[in-house]
Amino acid sequence: MILTTFKKDGELRLGVKIPFGVIDVKAAVEGRKHTAAILPVTPDDLYKHGIDGLADLAEFTGKLLKASNTDYLLKEEELEYGPLVPNPQKIICIGQNYRKHALETGSEIPTTPVVFGKFNNALTAPNAKVPIPKSTTQADYEAELAVVMGRRCWEVSEADALKYVLGYACANDISARDIQRRTSQWMLGKSFDKFFPIGPHLVTADQIPDPQTLGIRCYLNGEKRQDSNTSDMIFSVAYLISHISQYWTLEPGDIISTGTPEGVILGMKDKVWMKPGDKVTVEVDQLGTLTNYMA
Repeated sequence: MILTTFKKDGELRLGVKIPFGVIDVKAAVEGRKHTAAILPVTPDDLYKHGIDGLADLAEFTGKLLKASNTDYLLKEEELEYGPLVPNPQKIICIGQNYRKHALETGSEIPTTPVVFGKFNNALTAPNAKVPIPKSTTQADYEAELAVVMGRRCWEVSEADALKYVLGYACANDISARDIQRRTSQWMLGKSFDKFFPIGPHLVTADQIPDPQTLGIRCYLNGEKRQDSNTSDMIFSVAYLISHISQYWTLEPGDIISTGTPEGVILGMKDKVWMKPGDKVTVEVDQLGTLTNYMA
């Protein structure tokens, strides 16, 4: 399935994308009988139940597609998106996880994952404006593959790790490079308000059998800046999940942002940092397009 989060009537709603629109799950459930044991109605329901809620949601969606009533169907181009995962317990980020990116920044190839975090204040929606704080003059983009966990896992093996994934999404790990590089700890330059756009779609893991084969790109004002493939990752998605789960229990709805490929402003000889009015777009094969505007 392809899932999304959007705003309607002052609340965040769960949507299921189908070829001819988006199902407003709450609107579809209202007035209709269902016998599903776990039917996620809101985004929080979805990420609380994780994988356990997908089967009933898929069954309910299948029944809707056979019905003639379409009062629950919306046009995606008219939606106002919300942050795809509104309330993750953890946003875990990986630094220097693409070989060519590590080289372009003059860094050694890591021998263990470089792990840092963002706070929930960094979350924002597709198409939202991202304010550049006065405290930085070096705002940079980072196109990334985001992994959303679907089951609690602790000390999981690399061989089993992908079984715990709910789905995948586009993300942008926006970074204030001058603040990031002031200390050995990166979080201060990484977790400004709205510095982590994610979405617009969560594509469930059954649709992405191998996350190490996805093209990933970033455009700044229409100019292609990053163009790579997740096969260039130093540490695979499965390895990252296994590695992180040796230290923290991963919960449904937790996000792992898996690093960015080469082509960031930091790695360029002539650095022209992002400014208000810039349009930045992230694409990942099969996952859609995430666009935001610097402000």
